[in-house]
Amino acid sequence: MQQLTQKLKNGKMKIIEVPVPSLQKGQVLVQVYYSLISAGTEGSTVKAARKGYIGKAKERPQQVKQVLDTLVTQGPVQTYRAVMKKLDAYSPLGYSCTGKVIDVAPDVTGFCVGDLVGCGGLSASHAEVISVPVKLCVKLNPDTDLKQAAYNTLGAIAMQGVRQADLRLGETCAVIGLGLLGQITALLLKVSGVRVVGVDINQDMVETGKKHCLDMGLNRNDAGIKEAIIEFANDMGCDSVIITAASSSLDPINFAGAIARKKGNIVIVGAVPTGFDREPHFYKKELTIKMSCSYGPGRYDPAYEDKGIDYPYSYVRWTENRNMMTFQELIYSGQINLNYLTTHCLKLEEAPKAYDMIMDQSEPFIGILIEYNISKQITKKQVQINAPRKKEPAIGIGFIGAGSYAQNHLIPNIPKKNDIQLIGVMTATSTGARSVADRYGFDFCTSEKRDILIHKNINTIFIATRHNTHADFIISSLKAGKHVFVEKPICLTPKELEKIKSAWSPDHKLMVGYNRRFSPLTKIIKKNIISSPMAMTFRINAGHIPQDSWIQDKEIGGGRIIGEICHFVDYLTFINGSLPITVYASAMVQTSNLNDVLNISLTYKNGSIGNISYFANGSKSLPKERLEIYSHGTTAVLNDFKDVSIYGSGKPRTKKLMVQDKGQKHCVRQFIETIQNGKASPIPIEEIFSSAETCFGIIESLRTNQIIAL
Repeated sequence: MQQLTQKLKNGKMKIIEVPVPSLQKGQVLVQVYYSLISAGTEGSTVKAARKGYIGKAKERPQQVKQVLDTLVTQGPVQTYRAVMKKLDAYSPLGYSCTGKVIDVAPDVTGFCVGDLVGCGGLSASHAEVISVPVKLCVKLNPDTDLKQAAYNTLGAIAMQGVRQADLRLGETCAVIGLGLLGQITALLLKVSGVRVVGVDINQDMVETGKKHCLDMGLNRNDAGIKEAIIEFANDMGCDSVIITAASSSLDPINFAGAIARKKGNIVIVGAVPTGFDREPHFYKKELTIKMSCSYGPGRYDPAYEDKGIDYPYSYVRWTENRNMMTFQELIYSGQINLNYLTTHCLKLEEAPKAYDMIMDQSEPFIGILIEYNISKQITKKQVQINAPRKKEPAIGIGFIGAGSYAQNHLIPNIPKKNDIQLIGVMTATSTGARSVADRYGFDFCTSEKRDILIHKNINTIFIATRHNTHADFIISSLKAGKHVFVEKPICLTPKELEKIKSAWSPDHKLMVGYNRRFSPLTKIIKKNIISSPMAMTFRINAGHIPQDSWIQDKEIGGGRIIGEICHFVDYLTFINGSLPITVYASAMVQTSNLNDVLNISLTYKNGSIGNISYFANGSKSLPKERLEIYSHGTTAVLNDFKDVSIYGSGKPRTKKLMVQDKGQKHCVRQFIETIQNGKASPIPIEEIFSSAETCFGIIESLRTNQIIAL
């Protein structure tokens, strides 16, 4: 299928061939009929992309800080990879469209194949087919005007702004900014019985508003504009002011304060600064400023948008989905008419010209629709990038999942040799799969795991997806006769682990990305501390991860014990050369109950003891990891995989690295080498299984407050 994209590196627009997106749990697959270009939001994105590197840096100071932090901790190579991954990727555009349902996930109710729908969110992009979560999708009447319905997302945004204004019948509201969003906002206010004043710096937009949705329309530069608005509002000022403008100026919010009545509401929908002047209006009038969050309650909530868990109707009357529904009802009933907003309707292949028009302001425009060829049959899940290879490589590699970690630490570290070939890649998004395939030279990209599993030239599969999918992909890959490298964790539950054990056989390598044991500094420790038993303490200043992150979600990420502490469990096992036999854990009491501030005590078969102190409540300025090992008069101290010191009878011996090295490169390459030479897997299978079982034991110990035998 085809999709409109741009590269953030240079802002270049391109329509590319990408796989039809896979249908995930809680989603519907939609063939798009019309999608809306949001000149404001998308225009800003394109404008930033077309700037030089200095201009981009000025636009995103927070991201620049992240880049500098990465440079300090990981060095120039990893920093370059991280930056170029973002800049070189095909970036999708669009977030509002209409179309027809062509498939429905098994767990979805309320939708069926053939339904017409309006869609919103980042997955509702300018593409021939999209996969959308059910809460970002609303069913339309069969005879709905699909062009008007394509304004679905902007309608919900405008409606949420109106709800935040909290207006009553007969009250007065001013709308500052009469672009696409402002026009829709004014239409909604008008139909609800509110007297509407519109203000803009563009006289054409003022005149358009006066014809269709305003009781009074004024140019911001008109003389006496403040007095005229106050007089219109019964000499008291506007009950509410909704700012839908996009500007770097403080004028919109200060002007809103000037025309609002005492104790009035000012609602910010558009991208404007909020550093208003306290005097003379905001303080003396006791004005209330409200931020309007996108489409409404549920936006940015993974439980709502991704899992489809609705808010109780009695307690949250208006969610983003209900706002969309109501907006579509107003269109269908004819209470609002958006036809005048559509100034352009272009075919998909003509869409890049629309962005040039927006950037150059070469002609007047308001709403720009993209129209798709709905007679086209679209079923292709795989896109061939390079010609199929005639000769089967010794190691043919397929990737299932290829996000930031894979592109920074896995794919670049695969040796570039003729007998080692990157064959196929599957990722969660269509543009992501094509970006990775193009950048790294894969033969094809796909949205279907079967294309990876059954490919005759693929004998090795790397899995770098979200944690809850690892077990299924491992089992499927092993049953297909493939060698498997999976990013940690191996799975989320003991039940999944038992299924993996049943699927595994010594004929095929199973490797988990426990990279720290492959660090060059780890080799120094192993060389200098060779006696057991030993006492080990590993302190991790892990840093805070928000409660609503997918990593903290027990169903998706498994939490930090399963998803991260497994690294340190494996490391201590490797260092002392023995499997753990008991575990006891205690966590600090937290209102969030995340169990990410805890101490873990381990005992081992050879008499060693280990302690893992995992703290998510520390300062970011403190280095992340510190390991101390004590054994028969020798001590090793490892600091954040940047330096190690060995203390014995004489002067301490220290080895320092220029940049942090956690062993990712050696981890990948040793895995590849063992496949080439037929040797045993770099990590013994019993140690892989033991690390998972130990993490399950940590959770059980926290639950029971008991020492758990492993």
